[in-house]
Amino acid sequence: MLRRSPTTVAAHRPRGAYKGFLFTAPFVAGFLAVYVVPVGYAIFQSMFQIKRSGLGFGGAQNVFAGAANLIKGLADAAFWAGLGRVIVFGAVQIPVMLALSLGMALLLDSVAARATRLFRVGFLIPYVIPGVVGTLIWLYLYSPTTSPLNVVWDFTFDRPIDAFWTIGNLLTWQGLGLNMILIYAALQAIPPEQYEAARIDGASEWRIAWSIKVPNLRGILVLTGMFSLIGRLQLFGEPLILRQVGPQAISTDFAPMLMIFRTAFSQNDYGYAAALSIILAVVTGLLAFVFYRITNRRFA
Repeated sequence: MLRRSPTTVAAHRPRGAYKGFLFTAPFVAGFLAVYVVPVGYAIFQSMFQIKRSGLGFGGAQNVFAGAANLIKGLADAAFWAGLGRVIVFGAVQIPVMLALSLGMALLLDSVAARATRLFRVGFLIPYVIPGVVGTLIWLYLYSPTTSPLNVVWDFTFDRPIDAFWTIGNLLTWQGLGLNMILIYAALQAIPPEQYEAARIDGASEWRIAWSIKVPNLRGILVLTGMFSLIGRLQLFGEPLILRQVGPQAISTDFAPMLMIFRTAFSQNDYGYAAALSIILAVVTGLLAFVFYRITNRRFA
């Protein structure tokens, strides 16, 4: 039997390695351009502050400030209040949205379901609609002069609709279909033998759903919950548009992203905005990690 010498094998390794580099090059280039370079530039930008000469009336200069912007952001009460606001909002809205998505997916997966393709497409349409268009649709539905929703709400509660309800309804409407499709796809991956064995043992469809389907969906529920949490911490477009008609209900520091936007494009303080962005990114990563660990430990 002929054996290749170590030098021959080593000589052939780089050629295969180059092919691997070529296949991964597009992803690496995109990752660097979309993630690494912007993050690096944000860190660099956060080290500079705007200084004005002549008692504040002179020209503005961008001077190196080190970690001053980060320290200022960590002590900014308005920023942390906005962050706490979206966390509380997500703690209420995300479970409601996922519960509705789970219920709809279980209904579509039931033996009595009909026209499932039609319903899947119909439920996914709100997610396909751009967020700006969806916000404008709900803005029209909440119009005090044309919407029947306001009439029913005022008659029932005798007070205006709160901004949290408005944004919560909008985000639930947008995310319901996508989460339902993901959960429904996970249901299709469950081996049908489990259902057959349960039916032979006399289990009802409700018992099958609660004891077989739901336990097999823990992974996808954790994943959709984590992605939804990240999305709520980045809440921006919806309150920004709704603020145009209700500035009293939605302030500029309603959410962290709104405050970052105002700091950068209204106050032209790009260094402080970059520092707030870094803090928000770190907090988002930490909360996502904690959420993942807690849910995994609980469902283990």
